[in-house]
Amino acid sequence: MAHSAERTPTLTPGGHGRTHSAADDDVSKRLLDSAATLSYDPATEIDWDAPLEPGHYGLNPEWSTLYGTALWSGMTEEQRVVLTRHEVGSIMATGIWFEMILQQMVLRDQYLKDPASAEFRFALTEIADECRHSIMFARACEKMGVPQYRPNQLVAQAGRAYKALARGELAYGGILVAEEVLDVMQRDWMRGENVLDIVRGTSRIHVVEESRHMKFARQEIRERLRGAGTLRRRNAAFGIAAGAYVIVTSMVHPSVYKAAGLDVARALAEARASEHRRAMMRTSSRHLMAFLAENGLLTGPSTKLYRRIHML
Repeated sequence: MAHSAERTPTLTPGGHGRTHSAADDDVSKRLLDSAATLSYDPATEIDWDAPLEPGHYGLNPEWSTLYGTALWSGMTEEQRVVLTRHEVGSIMATGIWFEMILQQMVLRDQYLKDPASAEFRFALTEIADECRHSIMFARACEKMGVPQYRPNQLVAQAGRAYKALARGELAYGGILVAEEVLDVMQRDWMRGENVLDIVRGTSRIHVVEESRHMKFARQEIRERLRGAGTLRRRNAAFGIAAGAYVIVTSMVHPSVYKAAGLDVARALAEARASEHRRAMMRTSSRHLMAFLAENGLLTGPSTKLYRRIHML
C-alpha cells in the first residue's frame, strides 16, 4: 500500500473529529502481522505444575520497595523471599485491575468503527492479549500462594471514573503509562537468575506482547493530538499524570509487608524515603517521559505530579 499523506476524517466515540492517514493504518497492519507470528498462550507456555524453586525471589531484589533500606538489611533471607513474592503478586494484581480498565476503554473507543480496518482488528487483538495476561497473572499469584491484592476503595472508584470518562489521548495515555513502567521492570525480572521461573516466564510473555500494545498506544496518542490546541494538550497532560499517580501508588499493597512479618508503618516509611527506590522509578519512566515531552504532554502541573511519585 502506498504511504499517502492524504488523511480521511473520522469521528471518535466522544464526538471529537480526528484524522486518520494511510500511515496510521500501516502501523496497525504491522502490529497485526507481528501478533500473527509472535504471540503466546500462557496455558501451554508456562509449566504451571512445576514446583517453585526454594529460595528464589519473586522479583529481582533491586526492584523490591525496601531494597537498600535499614529494614532490608535487618531482614532474614526468608523474609526477603516472601516479601518479593508478595510484591510481585501485588504488582500482578494491579496489572489485572488496570487491564480490566484498559479493555473497557479500548472497546468503547472502537464502538461502531469499521470492523474491516486494521486499527479495529488490532484493538480487538490487544484485548484478547490482555484477557490472557490477566488469567496468567491470576494463576501465577495462586501458584505463589499470594492473595489477590486489591486497590483501596477510593482508588477503585477513581479507576471506575477514569474508565468511564477517559477518551482519546487521555485513555491511551493512561494505558501507555501502566505498560511502560511495568515493561522496564519485567525486562529485568525475565533475566533474573535468582527469580522464580514462573515470574520469568510470565514476564517474557508480557514484555513481547505489550511491546505491540505500547506502539499502538503511542500511535493513537499522536493521531488524536494532531492539530490539538494548547488547552487540550494541557488538560490531557494533567489527566495522564493523575492516572499515573493512581497507578504507581497502587502497585504495592501495604499488606505485603505484613505477609513478610514486618512492621507495616515502618516499612511504608522506609519505602517512601528510599533513594534507591526513587532512582529505580526514574529509570523505569525515562522513555515514557521522553515520549510525553515530545508530544507536548509534559507540562508544569503534570511535572509536579510525576515528581511526587519519582517518575521524574
